[in-house]
Amino acid sequence: MKILVVEQNNSGRNKTAGIKKYGNPDDRVIILAIDEHLPEFVDEPEKYITADAVREMDLVLNYLTHPDLSHYLIGLCTQKGIPVVSSGKHSENGYTPFTCCGLGRHKQLGSYGNCFGFPEYRVKLESGIITDIEVIRGAPCGASWEVLDQVIGSTVADALVLLPRLIQYHCTANPGRFDPITGKSPVHYAGYVHRAALKKACDYAEKESFHP
Repeated sequence: MKILVVEQNNSGRNKTAGIKKYGNPDDRVIILAIDEHLPEFVDEPEKYITADAVREMDLVLNYLTHPDLSHYLIGLCTQKGIPVVSSGKHSENGYTPFTCCGLGRHKQLGSYGNCFGFPEYRVKLESGIITDIEVIRGAPCGASWEVLDQVIGSTVADALVLLPRLIQYHCTANPGRFDPITGKSPVHYAGYVHRAALKKACDYAEKESFHP
């Protein structure tokens, strides 16, 4: 896939690094960085994001912080039939999960969607101790992978407390952006979905141990 990352002032830096490290090695990641000072209202967003920038892209990741540019980018991608993921944004178009690790599976997202979104783990247990964890799908920031060394060797009960806390430490989302429905911040949400994924994997591993 050709993936375009559109960011402001390094807003997508950690996620881009995670995508390159943990994503499909055949994917090509291209960065469009807008680092200049912007006015409160951008009347001509096409000066910053041209139609040529998204041409021939298979996927666009929207990490823009300016609402006018974000709105324009989503509209441009929608017009051209290019899937765009805009985590934490509010739009009727594109994919707008609460966090990057809250993205569901969608065929249109190709290899990116196979690697990143709602976390999925595969766990090995020995006498109630986690001896190995494999990430099937995780957060593009890389947290799903990078905290595991601190979890392996724990009991299931301890890991279910430890993992979400480690994920929250690693998460780069804005902790002040609360969801009015759930009352959770993106950081809390990231911890929650990783805990749920680990519990599901541990439950499956325990079940399999009784049915070899």
